[in-house]
Amino acid sequence: MRFATYELDGAEWAGVVDDTGVHPLPAGTTVLDLVRAGLPAALAAGGAALAGPAVRLADVRLLPPLAAPTVRDFVAFEEHVAGVVASVGDGGGVVPEWYQAPTFYFSNPYALVGAHDDVPVPPGSQLLDFELEVAVVVGRDGASLTPEQARQHVFGYTVLNDWSARDLQRREMKVNLGPAKGKDSATTLGPWLVTADELEPFRDEDGFLALDLRVSVNDVEVGQDLLANMGWPFEELISYASRGTEVRAGDVLGSGTCGNGGCLAELWGRRGEQIPPPLQPGDVVEMTVEGIGTIRNRVVPGRQLPPVSPARPRPRTRTRTP
Repeated sequence: MRFATYELDGAEWAGVVDDTGVHPLPAGTTVLDLVRAGLPAALAAGGAALAGPAVRLADVRLLPPLAAPTVRDFVAFEEHVAGVVASVGDGGGVVPEWYQAPTFYFSNPYALVGAHDDVPVPPGSQLLDFELEVAVVVGRDGASLTPEQARQHVFGYTVLNDWSARDLQRREMKVNLGPAKGKDSATTLGPWLVTADELEPFRDEDGFLALDLRVSVNDVEVGQDLLANMGWPFEELISYASRGTEVRAGDVLGSGTCGNGGCLAELWGRRGEQIPPPLQPGDVVEMTVEGIGTIRNRVVPGRQLPPVSPARPRPRTRTRTP
C-alpha cells in the first residue's frame, strides 16, 4: 500500500494512492499516526479509504509522506564513498573504519520537502549537488535491536534526495565535524511511503532489496545503481541506530547515496573535474526507484544573506582587567 500526505485547497490530508489517484483518509489522520498504530492497523485504515472516491494526483501538491521525528542518513555504498572522498575529502580510497560499522549523521527533519517542490540554492553555496537514496521508515519503537528483530520494525520505504552544498560540506569536514550546513537546506522525501510487504518480492538471496535506482538532470540520465549494492541491509542499519539507545516509530533512516553516479561529487572525484557541472537554478533533478516511484524537483535561486563572520582572535588572558 502507498500512503501519501498532500495539500488540496490549502488543507493538508493523508491518503492512500492507487492507479485512480489518492483516496483521503479521515480528516485529522496523519501518516505518522498510521505508522505509530502499526502496519496491520494502517493497512486496515488504508483498505477502508480505498473504498471511497479518489482525488487526481494532478490536482494535489504532494508533501513529504510523513513528519519524521528524526532523520538519520547513512553512508552504506562503498562505491559512493570511494568517489566522494576524492572530491570532498582529502585523497581517495575508502578508509578501513568504513567497513567496521555503518556510519550515519543526523539530518534536519525541518528541512523535508515534497516530491515536486522547488529547492532553493543554500545561502553561500556554489556547488549544489543531489544524492539518490532510499529511506526506510521505522514502524515500531525499539532499543538495541538485533537485525532479525529490526526487520519486524520496518513499516515501509520512500525515495530520499539528500541535497548537498559540497563547498560548505568541504569546509565543515576540514574541522573533523559535520556535515552541518552542507546538508541542512533541503531533503526531498516522497513521492509516498510504500509499505514493506510491497517490496518483499524484490528481496534477493542475500536479503537485500534489489531495486533499480536512476537519476537524471534535465532529462539526461547521470546515474544508475541497484539498492542491493549497499554494504549492509536496512535491518542492520536499524539495528545499529538502536544500539545502546532507541529508535521510534516514524524515524527515517536513509541508505546513503548509491554508486555509479548517484551524486555529482562521486563523478567529480573519479574524473578529476566538475563534469557534469554543479546544479544551477533552472536545473531539474528526477529520481526513480523501482517499486516506489519518482520525485522531480527544480532548483531555484536561494536567499542572499550576509557573509558569515570569521572567528575573532582572542588574547589568552586568564584574569579580568580591573
